Amino acid sequence: MFPPLPYLEWISGRPEAATHDLGSSDLRRTPDGSGVVPDRLAGLPDPPDDVTLRSQLADEYDVAPENVLVTAGATHANLLAESAALAVAAESGDETDADSNEPDGDGATQVLVEKPGYQPLVSTPGGLGARVDRYLRPEDDYALSADRIAAAARDGFGLAVTSNRHNPTGRLTSREALSEAAKACRDAGGYLLVDEVYAPFVADEATDQAFGGVTGAGLPNTMITGSLTKFYGLGGLRIGWLIGPEETLDAARDAAFHVPAVAEPSRALARRALYNREELSATAREHLRANHELLASFAADHDELSGTVFPGSSFAFLSHDHASGDEVSEAAWAEGILVVPGRFFDDPSGFRVALGRDPTHVEAALDALSDVLASLSATA
Repeated sequence: MFPPLPYLEWISGRPEAATHDLGSSDLRRTPDGSGVVPDRLAGLPDPPDDVTLRSQLADEYDVAPENVLVTAGATHANLLAESAALAVAAESGDETDADSNEPDGDGATQVLVEKPGYQPLVSTPGGLGARVDRYLRPEDDYALSADRIAAAARDGFGLAVTSNRHNPTGRLTSREALSEAAKACRDAGGYLLVDEVYAPFVADEATDQAFGGVTGAGLPNTMITGSLTKFYGLGGLRIGWLIGPEETLDAARDAAFHVPAVAEPSRALARRALYNREELSATAREHLRANHELLASFAADHDELSGTVFPGSSFAFLSHDHASGDEVSEAAWAEGILVVPGRFFDDPSGFRVALGRDPTHVEAALDALSDVLASLSATA
């Protein structure tokens, strides 16, 4: 059975109810109108009829179309990727009883998930029958370490899961570090899954990789997931993707028959978005640069805060000298400010601040949060 996801239950409805939204990480200047077509896509040209969404993504990631599966968002993609890894592990390792699809007791496939980490990435594999263990991204720099993955891998290892940019801290992992992690997973007999919804969050296109960011696509025994939600602010389309080796994509397609399919209108609008990627990316990067500068200045101006605002990131994990993450979050919410307490990311001492809204909204929100932090310091 799938466990509850307290973070998603907690966050539901809060961005809309907040006066100052510092919890939403997707780059959306203003909410889209009530029309079928998102405002930012209205009036943009469509690609030729023979250009498919699958082929667009294959070109972007420099992989073959058969290595691409379009999904109903990144959460959908992650579930299918995890299911695929478990299916391949069961088949190759004969880890399940011949007459059952259920793991046989201690023979359950091991899935390693980073800590701190995004709650659904931690909880979903268990709902699929995996044995979930954790590997640490240490708080001094939150670097992804292949050695830590290798040390945590046990008999029956099937998959290690990471996010890039790391959620909640915003650290960006290099292609080289991802390659080392993929090698560690291969040596342990399994796969690496990289949730890349924040990978395009770079202030300038510093690489020739997908969406100008960093990707693990094309690395051996590596699956990546992404979506149009965070960087382009097109969450209403519910369009994501899974890219990986042929054997995992085959297993993912089998699993996809058990969950809802991608809506054709969303697929058509996603084709339009990717066809106009350069224009949309330029707007998103301008938005990202402005919000990163606001976040970096905010953190630097508050001596009572600790934590790193990583280069180019518009979100960060911070802690207050005199208050826990829950205390900061609750005091902020009392003033109409949404920030996310760190207990949802394995660290109750801190809180995540995410600057997704337009810079004018964000600037006012940070000013309001400054007053809350000052009040907490004064009563300590």
